[in-house]
Amino acid sequence: MALRPRARKTKGITHGRPPLLKARSATLSSKATRSIIRSHHKLRKEHAKAVEQGDAAQASDLERAINDKGGLQSYQVASTLGQSNARGGDSSKVLVEWLQEAISNARSRDVRLRMLEIGALSTKNACSQVDCLDVTRIDLHSQEPGIREIDFMDLPAPESEGQRYEIVSLSLVLNFVPDPAARGAMLRRIPDFLCIDSSEPTSDHFPCLFLVLPLPCVANSRYLTDGRLAEMMASLGFSLIRVKRTSKLHYSLWKHEQDGLVSSATFKKEELRSGPSRNNFAITMMMES
Repeated sequence: MALRPRARKTKGITHGRPPLLKARSATLSSKATRSIIRSHHKLRKEHAKAVEQGDAAQASDLERAINDKGGLQSYQVASTLGQSNARGGDSSKVLVEWLQEAISNARSRDVRLRMLEIGALSTKNACSQVDCLDVTRIDLHSQEPGIREIDFMDLPAPESEGQRYEIVSLSLVLNFVPDPAARGAMLRRIPDFLCIDSSEPTSDHFPCLFLVLPLPCVANSRYLTDGRLAEMMASLGFSLIRVKRTSKLHYSLWKHEQDGLVSSATFKKEELRSGPSRNNFAITMMMES
């Protein structure tokens, strides 16, 4: 009697975003995660441009393309992998290293330091392991229960000094915002969340902003240089404390010296470097008088 061939199982097709990245996240290579991140940024920028130009059809097509590639969730999975300990990408390690003395002082005095982490991807990163840090985590699309799902631009500013923060972390967030003016608006909001009288007065670091950008955003942009970034930050009351550059990232730590804006300077999109190999990353600000 001839045996029947075993029936081949077929995979069902589901509507909506396929859970492809989550299923394969453990095996995605560094090259694959970088490709996903670059593609998402490119589509987001093109979508923002189409919206600005009033091209609804193009904006709709680009929105569909973003969703077909997994949308924000796939970008975050790739970003989380890129920042995993296995790949040495947890940017908060640098922050903890820079603040080590201040953290030790706070710990010895039993002082709690409040920190706001914008664009948080994990509740298990380096800053989350510091016992004297009270970390509030927010993101557009929460990946874990300990991360509040909210846009920073919609987050109400603290109403009292006790609700403000010694530290605000803005790591690999500004480069995700597709519009130069929106990036500037985000930076302008930061001082509203920083404390005026730090609970750790012995430190020269607080209150501070930890800012991380892809290195090309500062090192190879037509419209942004270290000098221009420093001018913008100074107009918001910040002075540079620390800076570090790796082959991929630009880390900086900024102390907020004054409450509120200290300048009415305007920063337009103007070419600071020329050359065909430059990228178009920019931050613009229109200050209120």
